[in-house]
Amino acid sequence: MTALLIAEHDNRTLKPSTRQALSAVLQMTDSVDILVAGNECARIAEDAARLEGVRTVLLAEAPKLAQESAEVLSKLVVAEAEGYSHIFFIANAVGKTAMPRVAAKLDVSPVSDVLAVKGPKTFVRGIYAGSLLSTVEVTDPVVVGTIRPTAFEPIPTKVEASPVESVMVDGAYEASTFVKYSETTSDRPELVSAKVVLAGGRGLIDEAGFAALESLADQIGAAVGATRTAVDMGLCPNDWQIGQTGKMIAPELYVGFGISGAIQHTAGLKDAKVIVAVDKDPEAPIFEICDYGLVADAAETIAAIKAKI
Repeated sequence: MTALLIAEHDNRTLKPSTRQALSAVLQMTDSVDILVAGNECARIAEDAARLEGVRTVLLAEAPKLAQESAEVLSKLVVAEAEGYSHIFFIANAVGKTAMPRVAAKLDVSPVSDVLAVKGPKTFVRGIYAGSLLSTVEVTDPVVVGTIRPTAFEPIPTKVEASPVESVMVDGAYEASTFVKYSETTSDRPELVSAKVVLAGGRGLIDEAGFAALESLADQIGAAVGATRTAVDMGLCPNDWQIGQTGKMIAPELYVGFGISGAIQHTAGLKDAKVIVAVDKDPEAPIFEICDYGLVADAAETIAAIKAKI
């Protein structure tokens, strides 16, 4: 059995999630190929070729692959699917949308958000926003799914690189058109890979509360996250959102300020090593999952911490 893993990258660097997802796929099969699809990303393919356990890296380069279009990527993966027993994407925005397209084209039932591997076709995945774990066994000839990378340790690099092979990319995909790409730049650590994350919720009340949270994060070199409620209130940008419809994180330390702990949010921090909660409601659900809890006003607590630093 041979698996195909679709790498995550930004056409500049190979994301750490690829190393973590590779760790999961190697528990399913001993032979893994990695598909690097993008534009002018030969260096990324070379980095992927040095990951332990990789048999071959397939490099697909074309301008239309630069924008992470799920439609274009899924068409490419289907074209390269023959001979693979497993095809896995990383559970990010493009992976979650490309994966079901591939499963439909191959006429198989997909497995989403794999958290643990019990066998070549037996997996553990979260259901009901991660509040329960379900063990599922796939009976289809080809397993197609997504992997939550934060649930796995990254694979190390090796000295000798695996071969890199170029694959042909079909002509233009006419069913969708790229409009624009917006990128937010920040000196803070990336949210999904940060070791320390400070997150804010409704309890910070207003933009001033989030400004204080940002200031504290900058002082200690932490990333900043938020709940969906805070994003919907316009208190912070969408790319800060943690949770089922946001980003999945696995920091060494997560501190939530003014976050009640709705399951939609806590589903995104299941893999955090230490969870600290600050909320003035002693009955808040987040106190049921945190390692350390403080019943206090979130804004006042941030001000007190800043005064001590």
